[in-house]
Amino acid sequence: MTDVETRSDGLPILYSFRRCPYAMRTRMALSKSQTVCALREVLLRDKPAEMMVASSKGTVPVIVLSDGTIIDESLDVMLWSLGKSDPDGWLQPQRGTLDDMMALISEADGPFKTHLDRYKYGTRYPGEQALDHRAAGLVFLQQLDTILAASSYLFGDRPALADIAIFPFVRQFANTDRDWFDALSLPALQAWLAGWLGSDLFKGVMQKWPVWQTGDTEPLFPQKDAA
Repeated sequence: MTDVETRSDGLPILYSFRRCPYAMRTRMALSKSQTVCALREVLLRDKPAEMMVASSKGTVPVIVLSDGTIIDESLDVMLWSLGKSDPDGWLQPQRGTLDDMMALISEADGPFKTHLDRYKYGTRYPGEQALDHRAAGLVFLQQLDTILAASSYLFGDRPALADIAIFPFVRQFANTDRDWFDALSLPALQAWLAGWLGSDLFKGVMQKWPVWQTGDTEPLFPQKDAA
């Protein structure tokens, strides 16, 4: 068995793809917690061997800790990093509990993501009707809009884990047909989305990095004060 590559300086290695929503939410949590990693930006059509040794799933994010521990689910990386440092209390929502947040995230990652994929990538799913899945996904967005009409964020008047975990997928849904989305009567959700899109946190994690190749020196992520 090939050994998983680690760094002698103890920094975690993060395999990421800039546009992947799972990687986006992971980078947002890492940035907020100021968990510094050696960033390896990859192309999903040309995955580096080192990443595949670490996780044969072939998806991002993948983080390799200094002791060889591998975390290859985005939500697990978020919980790990915020468990070490949670300066804004993202794991302790103003309203509800962590379990309540996990339940809403599960809806987003499960049924909503299923509809999103079949709406955005309709040609990949023969026999599926993209507009039917758009309508089904809209039901979840309406649920979020109702929540956000009563508070600035999903679990109160300050951000929490659920906002960061769900935001990239709402962004992806909206961008599939932006004119259609902008014409919807979802004012609270649209304002929430615009706020995250314009945030320094999101802009900081969406800068462009060169694709990593074996032997390259990795940039450090996040950069100091990126959160």
